[in-house]
Amino acid sequence: MKIEILGVGCPKCKQLTANAEAAVKELNIQAEIGKVTDIDKITEYGVMMTPGLAIDGKVVSSGKVLNKDEIKTIISGGGCEKDNSGSCGCCGN
Repeated sequence: MKIEILGVGCPKCKQLTANAEAAVKELNIQAEIGKVTDIDKITEYGVMMTPGLAIDGKVVSSGKVLNKDEIKTIISGGGCEKDNSGSCGCCGN
């Protein structure tokens, strides 16, 4: 699994990184956590507000700092399914 934090290094991006690391550790899974700081690459993902979180190349959140439990839910497959309104049930994106 590849987890990417999309942002330029602001405090919110750093908090999202820490939350993702904690989620991975608690789930006891193997995951590569990387940072995408190039604004052009961030916008290629379609993210207009940072921080963003992408898992295996798919953006699952943008513009907010997900907490550890929200990230665990997404990683476990229990979230980020768009409903008919286009919103995600777990994170609202």
